[in-house]
Amino acid sequence: MDLQHLTFEQAYQELLITVQTLEQDNLPLDEMITLYQKGMQLTQYCNQKLDQAELSVKQLDE
Repeated sequence: MDLQHLTFEQAYQELLITVQTLEQDNLPLDEMITLYQKGMQLTQYCNQKLDQAELSVKQLDE
């Protein structure tokens, strides 16, 4: 999954949709695993974006 073209907001929205889909009880195991992996990638990407924003704010504060 190429996340680099997504904004934080887009990635977060995609993460919410992925979580909602995972919460459904009627998914095949293979699809659940794929969605879980996608969710983990989105989570890491969002965390990275938040870390970058925090660093930028700290640098402005100095």
